[in-house]
Amino acid sequence: MANLIFMFLAILFATTTLTGNAISDCNGPCTDLNDCSGQLICINSKCGDDPDVGTSVCEATCAPSTPLTCGTESYTTYSCSPPVTDSTAAILTLNDFSEGGDGGAASSCDEKFHANSELVVALSTGWFDGRSRCLKEIIITASNGNSVTAKVVDECDSMHGCDEEHAGQPPCDNNIVDGSAAVWNALGIDQDLGRVDVNWSMA
Repeated sequence: MANLIFMFLAILFATTTLTGNAISDCNGPCTDLNDCSGQLICINSKCGDDPDVGTSVCEATCAPSTPLTCGTESYTTYSCSPPVTDSTAAILTLNDFSEGGDGGAASSCDEKFHANSELVVALSTGWFDGRSRCLKEIIITASNGNSVTAKVVDECDSMHGCDEEHAGQPPCDNNIVDGSAAVWNALGIDQDLGRVDVNWSMA
């Protein structure tokens, strides 16, 4: 009997640990606030806005589009992003915009590749807004207080992926600022983190 109880506890711990490593967006599953992206908190096992802070990330959340299947994996796709404010919460990811890098094809705004030393970003489909932010500058602010101005040169496609154009990468989440190594360095953030919370606004 003691062995059965031990086994049950081991499975429960493993399941909780795996769940805790996930990052969920609005209405996604969670066990604590570490499971929720950006400024969201865990309420009744779902990620949502923090009523004490008054965030409204989920207030106008866009609905997912048709899932994209890549081999055996299925990915949520979005044609929209959370509303843009004067300090929009986002996830900063790392992208290599150079030829042969993980960005895939040349940047869609100028049909060029960009060196890792350039301060450039790609925005999720909704924020890219049909190229309306092409070659415009945004200000990105990290939680350490550092900020940097970078140029929008590409779309972090939230609708398509898993093909040659996207270097085999799955679709982006709908709240991504995909920055070059220079952006990460300017913000003083360890690139090994992979995904970090930031805020951005138009410059």
